[in-house]
Amino acid sequence: MIKPKRLKPKDKVAMVSLSWGGIGDKEFIHKYNIAKKRIKDELDLELIPMPHALKGTEYIMKHPKKRAEDLMMAFLDDDISAIFCAIGGDDTIRLLPYIDFQVIKDHPKIFMGYSDSTINHFMMYKVGLISFYGPSIMCEFGEYTKMFDYTLEAVRKILFQDITGYAIPSSPLWSKDSVECKEENQHTLKKLILDQHGYEILQGRQTVTGHLLGGCLDVFMMVVGTPIWPDLSQWKDAILFFETSEEKPSPEFVTYTLRNLAAQGILRVIKGIVVGKPQSETYYEEYKEVIMQVVLQEKQLEDLVIFYNINIGHAMPIGILPYGVTCELDPIKKTITLLEEATIQ
Repeated sequence: MIKPKRLKPKDKVAMVSLSWGGIGDKEFIHKYNIAKKRIKDELDLELIPMPHALKGTEYIMKHPKKRAEDLMMAFLDDDISAIFCAIGGDDTIRLLPYIDFQVIKDHPKIFMGYSDSTINHFMMYKVGLISFYGPSIMCEFGEYTKMFDYTLEAVRKILFQDITGYAIPSSPLWSKDSVECKEENQHTLKKLILDQHGYEILQGRQTVTGHLLGGCLDVFMMVVGTPIWPDLSQWKDAILFFETSEEKPSPEFVTYTLRNLAAQGILRVIKGIVVGKPQSETYYEEYKEVIMQVVLQEKQLEDLVIFYNINIGHAMPIGILPYGVTCELDPIKKTITLLEEATIQ
């Protein structure tokens, strides 16, 4: 895998709107301003919006080619050290015809986002570039009052440092609060409560290692069958990670999607599964039941290690998982450890 250069103070970070363009709308632009200031104050980085990133919902929806141009421009600009997604959405797949994969390969740099940005991560993976499933500008960097400490620490650790041997901690606190995105709410702090679960081990007793690969489960079916969906050889010996969106898909949807992964042969060749905390813990127990139904009852994969309740994606707070990096799952110690650096100096 190609490893991008790690961040350092004073670096410039590009913001791209590759899916939903809401951050540029009049009622949401304050979130961009919060994020820009916070990134400067907390990380000593300069946030640079790409030319079309703040043009708003309607423009972004109508111009997938312009979104792709922003992404390509960000990769080509040698003054840009990293690319952060404004937010997810539901139609990043429309960018696919306009992506120059050689540009990405020839100009590697940190790329980060989650949710619908899963599709962009598969683009990066296609050319062998490590990318980062982590916070977005609008939601996490633009969080009202303050950024979650857990998320900020993950950014400082994983994007700025050598993470070889880093055991990703389970967040001791979480939030189920939903604060409406309005400027008058910008001083409203989400309440944090104690997490009663920590990492749960659904099955498995042997320590396993593999490269991280996955994303938002809701998005998988949009990309299956396209040129960027990893073939079976790329899934071999992987640690599959997945999480579910704010749409809170039904347990039946999770069942059907896992059955599709099983039918592709993916579940049989991977080393383990890491499952994100469902937002607000909706369907918390039901998801566990259907995962075990497909993996154990239907496919008899009793040795497949499964970690549950991981702080990624639509959970609050979230950390970062780097695609392609070798990861160790120890179900006895309940540890998730990154075994190699994800960036270079």
